[in-house]
Amino acid sequence: MSDGDPLGPLVELDGVAEAAKSAQDAVFAVHRYGVNLREGSATAAEASVRAARASAGVEGVDPEIPDEGEVSDPVLAGALRVAKATESLLPTWRRAPLQALARIHVLAAADLTSDPDALGRPDPAAAPRIELLGQLVTGGTKAPAPVLTAVVHGELLALRAFGTADGVVARAAARLTMVATGLDPKALTVPEVACFRRQQRYLETAEAFASGDPDGVRDWLLFCCAAFEAGAREAQSIADAAA
Repeated sequence: MSDGDPLGPLVELDGVAEAAKSAQDAVFAVHRYGVNLREGSATAAEASVRAARASAGVEGVDPEIPDEGEVSDPVLAGALRVAKATESLLPTWRRAPLQALARIHVLAAADLTSDPDALGRPDPAAAPRIELLGQLVTGGTKAPAPVLTAVVHGELLALRAFGTADGVVARAAARLTMVATGLDPKALTVPEVACFRRQQRYLETAEAFASGDPDGVRDWLLFCCAAFEAGAREAQSIADAAA
């Protein structure tokens, strides 16, 4: 890590560098696995839907998609809209992440507010921290991709900048970061499932990260790295089913 890197101290926390390396190795292995090595589009498509469902489930809604008819739950519908738009959002995320966040919120919260003017507009009080986050995403750190992804995720959860669908926005931004950094370039993995299955721990460590306490930040980073590994296992099971 270079001197002055804002995420440098986080990488130096006990066990974080090792956990990040283990997570990265697990995700890379999935990209070299069977059908994913040749194509991966089937795995990515299923992973996208599972990620959206899990993200909605974390918010306490039923993540099941009905066999017939439209999705009626506004949170699940929003998460699915975001998932569908992820690939098209990627170029904007790379060059102008604040614009991408606004678009993610429009998609995620369209059915959650009666005030269309509130869509895509974060609380002005959160603007300085969102801008700093944007600088990190566009090259302001040399931290390992799992660490940057976890910071993007944790910061957006902590800020709750939009007031609606903030969790869905945070998890979508983390997913974009995984792709943009090259950690998961084909978007094959589903760490969101680990967040859903270990929801209480997810919420506890996110709150600990928001406190800024070094031990709490470390707990969150380690949780996220474990979720990346679990997401890689989920991707392998998807690939096995598609083979």
